[in-house]
Amino acid sequence: MTRLLHLDASPRPGRAGTHEHGSLSRRLSHHFIEQWKAARPEDPVTRRDLGARPPSLLTVDWIEAAFTPSGQRSAALQQALAESDVLVDEVIAADVLVLGVPLYNYSYPAAFKAWIDQIVRVERTLSLDPSNLEHPVGPLLNDRPRHAVILSSRGGHGLGAGGPLAHMNHLEASVRTALELIGIEHFHEVAIEYQEEGGERLQRSIRDALVEVERLVVRLQAARDEFNQGHYHQGHARIASGVHPR
Repeated sequence: MTRLLHLDASPRPGRAGTHEHGSLSRRLSHHFIEQWKAARPEDPVTRRDLGARPPSLLTVDWIEAAFTPSGQRSAALQQALAESDVLVDEVIAADVLVLGVPLYNYSYPAAFKAWIDQIVRVERTLSLDPSNLEHPVGPLLNDRPRHAVILSSRGGHGLGAGGPLAHMNHLEASVRTALELIGIEHFHEVAIEYQEEGGERLQRSIRDALVEVERLVVRLQAARDEFNQGHYHQGHARIASGVHPR
């Protein structure tokens, strides 16, 4: 079984192609989930709409609570982290993060940044050792392979890897930096371009992106099967040798 976390960061409430003024990034993320569930209906999906309900911004109380050891937090400090705890638990439980994130001003919307800030947590998703001057920060979510699928839409074009304007695109690289910090190591990217231009080039970009999403679902499901089979055989090998898997 593979657990998916499906996030959308666009403030547009609907999906392009289905709703008037709908979101292209939502269209991609929902297409991914629909394709996945068509083949694996038993796999659970946790859904969170960051665009409709943005996470809270960090406060001084949040910062104090996050950097206070868990055993020393007052009830008020625990409450300051309650929302963060829920968001972190969702990430920890997930095997595949499906991230619908449009490109806004060459980066991602503020709601998505608020989510990033809430899930990068000392003791929960990363370790902090100030005495280690070379590597004070370490990931805590590298216990198993996790995949992040970044599904984006761009008003312009030429912003993808190798494109003439790639140096202005700070979305995918920034997402990878933050998630690699906490231990997520596998990344996949699909994007629609030409939204501002419209017309045939936009329609072709949409068609190509939808096909690439379908191919990506097949590849990821195969990768998850390979991991699950290897994990299953390792567990039986431990049992056969008298060592019980944890």
